Amino acid sequence: GKYTQLPDAYLSVIEALHHSGVYYGRHVKIDLIDGENLGEDDVEEVLGDADGILVPGGFGIRGLEGKILAAHRARTKKVPFLGICLGMQVAVCEYARNVAGMPGASSTEFLPDCEYPVIDIMPDQQDVTSKGGTMRLGAYPCKVAEGSLAREAYGEELIYERHRHRFEVNNSYRDKLREAGLTFSGVSPDDRLVEMVELPEDVHPWFVAAQFHPEFKSRPTRPQPLFREFVRAAIAKHEGVDRHEVNAGE
Repeated sequence: GKYTQLPDAYLSVIEALHHSGVYYGRHVKIDLIDGENLGEDDVEEVLGDADGILVPGGFGIRGLEGKILAAHRARTKKVPFLGICLGMQVAVCEYARNVAGMPGASSTEFLPDCEYPVIDIMPDQQDVTSKGGTMRLGAYPCKVAEGSLAREAYGEELIYERHRHRFEVNNSYRDKLREAGLTFSGVSPDDRLVEMVELPEDVHPWFVAAQFHPEFKSRPTRPQPLFREFVRAAIAKHEGVDRHEVNAGE
């Protein structure tokens, strides 16, 4: 993340991880890593022992490249990954750069003139000049693709999750990203907004990212589905077993 010196900034994320650990009868050990200080020369040393990598939300360019490096390591080393809000956007940028043949792909939030703006401002936000409460806020529906990891987690075709963002996956690049192997496992009912992306299980054991904030709906006795399955995959990596062998209450 980028606000790691103030851990309470990630309190909901931290609690959601702990909820999922309790669900499986495990203790989740969390290391907060400052994305601004993460570079190619030390990413292996810093993240090498991680059984799961989570990239949370945030605003501004600070720490962006470190977050992209974290997503890259999770993808290439097959470490369970959960991206949230900006965490999904950096996962898309990383995939575009290193798999889909779009070097330097980024978000127009940070680089307005980048060659491959795979993340761009939402159309209904383009004319908004005042900030504050004018973002896409609150609960919105999401269609979850059949056969996806997200569908396995939720067990439902239509879900509602809470949002807080202005930028989204640029639909102009959806086909190119899909052709390169990225799965769009959750979209808005009108198909205009990408809500979730993931990698197929035959490519990666568990790699899922969401534009929304799933942490807000997690509860001590009812962990949020994406967090629950992310922690399940991390336990499986730690213990060297298939994630379906990890069951609740062990």
